[in-house]
Amino acid sequence: MFSRILGIFSQDIGIDLGTANTLVYVKGKGVILSEPSVVAINQKTKQVLSIGEEAKKMVGRTPSYIVAIRPLEDGVISDFEVTEQMLKYFIQKTSQKRLSLSPRPRVVVGVPYGVTEVERRAVEEAAMNAGAREVYLIEEPLAAAIGARIPIHEASGSMIVDIGGGTTEVAVISLGGVVASRSLRIAGDEMNEDIVNFALDKFNLSLGLKTAEEIKIAIGSAYELSERMEYPMRGRDQVTGLPKEIIIDDEVVRKAISKSVKAIVDAVKSTIEEAPPELVADIIERGICLAGGGALLRGLDRIISSQTQTRVYIADDPLTCVVRGTGVVIEDLDNLREVLLASALSS
Repeated sequence: MFSRILGIFSQDIGIDLGTANTLVYVKGKGVILSEPSVVAINQKTKQVLSIGEEAKKMVGRTPSYIVAIRPLEDGVISDFEVTEQMLKYFIQKTSQKRLSLSPRPRVVVGVPYGVTEVERRAVEEAAMNAGAREVYLIEEPLAAAIGARIPIHEASGSMIVDIGGGTTEVAVISLGGVVASRSLRIAGDEMNEDIVNFALDKFNLSLGLKTAEEIKIAIGSAYELSERMEYPMRGRDQVTGLPKEIIIDDEVVRKAISKSVKAIVDAVKSTIEEAPPELVADIIERGICLAGGGALLRGLDRIISSQTQTRVYIADDPLTCVVRGTGVVIEDLDNLREVLLASALSS
């Protein structure tokens, strides 16, 4: 009863704690924050210099004693203390206008499907230490499906492919639960690394990950495009050690990321093979929904469609699907508790 009264006055939030970006939904206001999951630290003093957008600007441009790190790897916490400080910063930033006497917020956090109890506990403890009153976890495929307005509670199958920075989550959902799934630690970050490695092997050109990401966004594709696209690839020549620029086209990038794209397509196919025939029939009728930043890769929907012989569509605003899903849960927490994971702290 007391908790319900506090819920009326607290500014509860939903968080998509991503490897590449963190998005925050505030109850009654919508998505109000989207920043890179990056923290810049002075290693001499162990002091946090900046978090989010400001920290990302420092990547690859800092003196040796200042490091810009990403405290999450493959969707799970790799550096607990830094994640805690990052969460505290984001929670405080979204709560600046909150009255000082207002209760601490309840927080719903999206986590990859199949995370271990240790990994769940780390997320819960980090959020609690960052200022949350209560912490609830929801699996990202479910959150993405809710955010994409898929009717997950119906007795029929729906398929979601959520391609983030660190993980690709593929799931067949029915009656509010995951029936068949794959969690793949290959996603946007892996594609950036593919481009870096390809440039080194084929052109003797050393690239930064940030540059590789810019190339992927500018001309990256998974399927042959109707019009050729070009973009300058700038880096350091490994032979001379001097700056070098070459003009590449979309075919070069497509070759570079083809291995990662194939892994994602194979994960979709094997998940369909695992699903019961009745649900597969529903998927054929409804189609496969793509969410997450990776859904924006040109032609990814076409290649998955051609390989699965199924209609594939991209969710509205795929980047915010998971955080909007956590927001739907936050807005109606009492009625949607069954989609949440059991707390690892109480076990």
